[in-house]
Amino acid sequence: MATRIKICGLRTAQDVAAAVACGADDIGLVFFPKSPRNLDLDAAAELALTVPLGVRKVGLVVNMDDAALDDLLARVPLDMLQLHGSETPERVADIRARSGLPVMKAIGVATADDLAGLDEYMAVCEQILVDAKAPKDADLPGGNGHTFDWSVLGCVNWTVPWMLAGGLRPSNVADAIRQTGAPMVDVSSGVERAPGVKNPDAIRDFCAAVRGI
Repeated sequence: MATRIKICGLRTAQDVAAAVACGADDIGLVFFPKSPRNLDLDAAAELALTVPLGVRKVGLVVNMDDAALDDLLARVPLDMLQLHGSETPERVADIRARSGLPVMKAIGVATADDLAGLDEYMAVCEQILVDAKAPKDADLPGGNGHTFDWSVLGCVNWTVPWMLAGGLRPSNVADAIRQTGAPMVDVSSGVERAPGVKNPDAIRDFCAAVRGI
């Protein structure tokens, strides 16, 4: 089965068109004010309408409260929520029930110890995203361009689909897939010319590297 590709942090119709033309399966829309990739709800609603059927629209949120979540879901047509904060398994289950959407939980990893609670999350969500753990002083929980030791994933017994993120770029994504067997990959900063500004050539090269395996 071909590796699934998610291009995250898209902000313009041109970004979406570039990702779709290169064969992206998922596009990520960011709803986190501290991020250079953040979208307001009006812009996101318009952008979502440019995404063709068959391409999954994933909304990335960080510790979003119920009121903000309800507003987001009322205004932006999404297919999946990506929880990229410190949400507990109980909160993940609550958001999944409240939204009626499938949920992907992001887990920050630096060492094998960071995988200790993974089973609890896999029990309450449809998908796991394994990302490089953000530095302690980082403003963003992801999209920082850092990798981690992929070998720590070798001991995981995956019971739900999973996606690899964290410092992926055109030059290393094929090696990452070969080393980890990742069935899905996610990229944001690795296909940008500046924070929040996507590079269509890099998107093309990233997708080509994945499809060329």
